[in-house]
Amino acid sequence: MPECIIVVSDPRIKNPRVIPVKVVGLENLEYNEKHKEQRILPNIHINPEVLKIINPPLGIVVVRIWKNRANNEKVKLVGKAVVDNSLDVLTVGVPLTFLTEKIGSSQVIGEVFAASAFQVRISEDVASKLIGMKIGDRIDGRLIGLPNVTLEIRGGSDLAGFPMRPDVEGPVKKYLLLSSGPGFKPKEKGERRRKLVRGDTISPDIVQINTVIVST
Repeated sequence: MPECIIVVSDPRIKNPRVIPVKVVGLENLEYNEKHKEQRILPNIHINPEVLKIINPPLGIVVVRIWKNRANNEKVKLVGKAVVDNSLDVLTVGVPLTFLTEKIGSSQVIGEVFAASAFQVRISEDVASKLIGMKIGDRIDGRLIGLPNVTLEIRGGSDLAGFPMRPDVEGPVKKYLLLSSGPGFKPKEKGERRRKLVRGDTISPDIVQINTVIVST
């Protein structure tokens, strides 16, 4: 099975508190190709008082920087929160390489909040262990670097974007007459369309797997 992306949603975070902060670039924080490809989450330094306020259950936060609010242009960095007492309360430290590449500056104004969802790219070896699993099956979070977490498979999609459906058995691809999702969003009441979808079982053609945290 080729590499794929695991999307992790945390239902415990419903309305994350957003804190305005100064975002500064720190030279000692790594930001290499593995971070850019989402194979590893980068470290984000944060004052303990702010971390206490946003209270991310998994210690994973989002730093959001608005490039142009009028055009809804923004840059986001998802990473692991690292307590840093040397930072001012309303200051967050991110890799300097990230800031200079994305913004062209060493410090900007931004926001930080707990991540309600994030992505991790997994290798072929790890992805191959998921072949044959179905929607509703559970995965040990250690498989993607999340110890003490259990993930439940809720869906996925192939390279063309065709979604997995729980009501189609097996690692198949077939046309269904749909009145609702996944795979179709009706614009009118009673509307139905014939759509191509994937079955409920993970196959080598699946490139994204959607999961939800069900226990820690």
